[in-house]
Amino acid sequence: MRPAATLSRVRIGDVVRRVSLSPMADLRLQELSARTIAAANSLTLKPGQEAFLAPETYTHHEEQIDPSNSWPRVIVDEQDRVVGYIMGNFDPEASEDFLRAALWRINVAAEAQGEGVGRFAVSSLAEEARARGFEKLTVVWGSGEAGPEEFFKAVGFEVIGETPYGETLGALPL
Repeated sequence: MRPAATLSRVRIGDVVRRVSLSPMADLRLQELSARTIAAANSLTLKPGQEAFLAPETYTHHEEQIDPSNSWPRVIVDEQDRVVGYIMGNFDPEASEDFLRAALWRINVAAEAQGEGVGRFAVSSLAEEARARGFEKLTVVWGSGEAGPEEFFKAVGFEVIGETPYGETLGALPL
């Protein structure tokens, strides 16, 4: 039997926040390094999830994104293993509202899914967006059986529209 979830303190920049974590506790964010980039690139997802990694909407807007506004992080567990990756984009001057504070990518290792890694990653990105003065965090996703829609809804994103490419646009009020 698994132990109950615990509350843990999470440091994000200068902000310390309590986050409810699964028994996989002691998750932390790390900036990218040579080791963590290699580990993030080798994360194995569940079958079918690869098709949802790069929404067409983001592909069409990629060249408008200033790399200095990106916020890439890996999620590391208590055994120092990279179990997830998240990248946000923060650009208050972006031409499209949904690109101003956006969850651009999130990948969680297949064996770590359902253990709170994705929730921790989204919560961390949301806290960073809040600290930068944004009032909402957005995400774009494609529909499909192995798609991320149920996850995004479970962590608080609400469907607010559809992109010109037929993908779902969600927002998380901060």
